Amino acid sequence: MTVPKRRPPIVVAVAALLAVAACTASSPDEPATAVPTGELARFYEQTPDFGPCADYAMTSSEAEVLTSDDTFECARIEVPLDYDEPSDQTLQIALLRVPARGENPIGSLVLNTGGPGGSGLMGAATAAVGLAQSPITERFDLVGFDPRGVGASLPAVDCFTDAELDTGTVPTSTVGTAGSVTEADTSELFERCAERTGGARVLEHLGTRDAARDMDVVRAVMGDEQLSYLGQSYGTRLGAVYAETFPDKVRAMVLDGAIDPEQGTFERRVYAYGGFQRSFEQLAAYCAEQPDCPLGPDPARATQVLQETLRPLLNQPVPAKDGFELTFDAATAGIISGLYSAQAWPAIIAGIAEVQAGRGDTLVAIGNLFAGRAPDGRWSNFGEAVFAINCMDEQRFTPEQTAELRNAVVEAAPFLDPGTDLNLGARDTCEAWPTPPTLTIPYAQHIEDLAPTLIVSITGDPSTPYEGGITLAEALGGTMLTVEGEQHTIVMAGTSPCVDDIAAAYLIDLNTPPADATCTLPTT
Repeated sequence: MTVPKRRPPIVVAVAALLAVAACTASSPDEPATAVPTGELARFYEQTPDFGPCADYAMTSSEAEVLTSDDTFECARIEVPLDYDEPSDQTLQIALLRVPARGENPIGSLVLNTGGPGGSGLMGAATAAVGLAQSPITERFDLVGFDPRGVGASLPAVDCFTDAELDTGTVPTSTVGTAGSVTEADTSELFERCAERTGGARVLEHLGTRDAARDMDVVRAVMGDEQLSYLGQSYGTRLGAVYAETFPDKVRAMVLDGAIDPEQGTFERRVYAYGGFQRSFEQLAAYCAEQPDCPLGPDPARATQVLQETLRPLLNQPVPAKDGFELTFDAATAGIISGLYSAQAWPAIIAGIAEVQAGRGDTLVAIGNLFAGRAPDGRWSNFGEAVFAINCMDEQRFTPEQTAELRNAVVEAAPFLDPGTDLNLGARDTCEAWPTPPTLTIPYAQHIEDLAPTLIVSITGDPSTPYEGGITLAEALGGTMLTVEGEQHTIVMAGTSPCVDDIAAAYLIDLNTPPADATCTLPTT
């Protein structure tokens, strides 16, 4: 399982599972920022044709959200597939705008809530709820966009049918799983993704560097001279690359749940899985205080108890609702998905108890929810987009290096250990991509003349550990806000007045907090 990098809907869903001078912005009468000349000019000079959002939904769940508020407006704009050949093939980028509530808006606040592969349309719609009473939504239009290859943008990455995704056996990674793939599997995977997505060239231009250039087109067509941006998780990578590419176009950036720009793929993935192990141990300590904890009363033995609970699923999955089965990989995926927030710990505990009783309903439900499966059986393309974008961002490995990574991941996160030979079938599932990754690591280094940025990092973040925020703040010369708690990202949730006030003061008035500023989240 590839470690997801987005702010998930799991916090909202747990209840259902359990029940379960600030700036100078251009006015409408003034010209927007100067646009490139030549063949790129037409992209920067577009006027989005905003209208209802119903046709932008990929699933019934998305339709419910995108049509829940009459103020939501959607449109698509055109961008070049290859910015070096702007007269050639083009793509369409989907936007969602939520107009500012107040009478004196500053401009647009562009959002990316993570992934890669997370829907920016859904992120903006969700943020509008979390920030409903915030000065941020009073002074800014919220603008979310689905990055190239994602969601309602065209073409979207499409590698598998809904029925194939339901099986839970699609081979997009061998890291953090018990799965096994061959060289032929990786070739077939690339070929089917290319065929269903619009060709190999589309897949070769899905990286973050291309997405950052798309975001500058979004800025321009929304009429903003400079970019105000709020990025979470993967969105911090996108924001950092934008800052590297267009430093003079940055007005303000809040980067929440930072990916470390200096860590290579091997180090970062091991580090991230170590964060999940830490969060699992925190969950185990919480569980031990509850009656009938399925992990037992001794948190020190919780990892062993979980291994004993889950390893039988390798040969004998247990049934779940709607015809699903809970396999070993599905169980670990469900647990990891829930570990993104301490609010989901009771659901994970209930799911582990179910496995011990011979059922897999809750863990399957948590995993499917995180991965974007709607009640109507349709899947978002979140997982496929994560895979394809990472193929153009992350470093590639030989089978031997992948086996080494796989072993290092299990050493860092033994709660995932299947107890099998991890060297067998270990393979980089991106190895058949004909074009090398375009991101390069480290990135966002030695940026000059960048406006002050605000980096928010949570001490108990399981997915993007706290220290990554420190490194990103140093790289950008930004200010660090430390948040004490157990959660992945916080700024758009609307649950921490301390964080909300600091973020609003920065985005609206460009006031950064003191270097030692700290907020604390409620405990579970």
